[in-house]
Amino acid sequence: MIKPHGGNLVNNFIDSSKIDDDLFALDVDIELKKEVENLSFGVFSPLKGFIGEENFLSILKEGRLSNGLPWTIPIMLDIDDESAKKVRGESEIALRNNGKIFGILYVKDLFSIDKLQAAKSIFQTDDPSHPGVYGYLTMKDTLVEGEVKILNNIDLDDKVRLTPSKVREEIYNRGWKSIVAFQTRNVPHVAHEMLQKSVLNIYDGLFINPLIGKKKTGDFKDEVILETYHALIDNYYPKPKIIFSTLHTKMKYAGPKEAIHHAIMRKNFGCSHIIIGRDHAGVSSYYTPFAAHDIFKAYPDLGIEPIFFPAFYYCKKCINFANERTCPHDQNYKEELSGTKMRKMFLSGEVPPIHLMRPEISQVISSYQNPFVE
Repeated sequence: MIKPHGGNLVNNFIDSSKIDDDLFALDVDIELKKEVENLSFGVFSPLKGFIGEENFLSILKEGRLSNGLPWTIPIMLDIDDESAKKVRGESEIALRNNGKIFGILYVKDLFSIDKLQAAKSIFQTDDPSHPGVYGYLTMKDTLVEGEVKILNNIDLDDKVRLTPSKVREEIYNRGWKSIVAFQTRNVPHVAHEMLQKSVLNIYDGLFINPLIGKKKTGDFKDEVILETYHALIDNYYPKPKIIFSTLHTKMKYAGPKEAIHHAIMRKNFGCSHIIIGRDHAGVSSYYTPFAAHDIFKAYPDLGIEPIFFPAFYYCKKCINFANERTCPHDQNYKEELSGTKMRKMFLSGEVPPIHLMRPEISQVISSYQNPFVE
């Protein structure tokens, strides 16, 4: 099986008895709690905690950690001035969410960044209308570097949220040698199904790993994505060839750099390959359609192989999904298909035809009064 990024899978847990009751407790939101869990479970291996200034600057300049290992998206903890005064000088702090201690942070350093320049490096734009840029510009002023550990009795709130070690165990038990990851933040349409099933003709298994977490307005809600995928797998997939698990982290909308980040995370889950489609992790028109393909040329040492797919459309003459490589017909026969188009159809009260979306999927979406993030 493929090794985790950096060689070892992080597995950082601590017994609650080891956390001093007198420690300052930093309150964090649910999104930050999920990132701490991801760090401790090994999703972000080899990172054991929130990055420091040296690695931060190296990521911005080189797209790599200071030791040269590929890494494109900083994993950060930002705190306000009042919290910074309390954290400064402490070697350990407790991490608390919704009134409950769930982990510990070993404080190494506090530092600040040029938010605008950092955003421009990560997102290739400084336009505050870009959701990722806006997120950086509204960050708190102090970043904390430090290793994290979570309580060893923590209860995952999602039964289909598997840790990297659990997925690796499942891959081993099934005897798979080649595993393809599919990243998604959308409900599945028939072109997605076609892409996913096409790899099963060549590779041992498929790891469907939808991203669950904060998204932009207009994206499908997490519960809609989950329910539609369950309907698709239950009705149309060979279950022994599928592993389904959620990934709890925010979308960054960083286009090509986020594509590398997505690949690294799936490498840590044990995947040998990842599907990279058109406008992967993009938003609006900030990135060219295949920028996420081109960036992989700069990372021959990534350790997980991308599978590139061109833009697909439905050809009314081929009576099938096709692309420029497989279809000779002109634009009159082409019906474009995208997550954006599906969203627009449902917003207008339209149900997609069955050659674009399975009826079971449409039924799930239509059952929601509002299936979209507001």
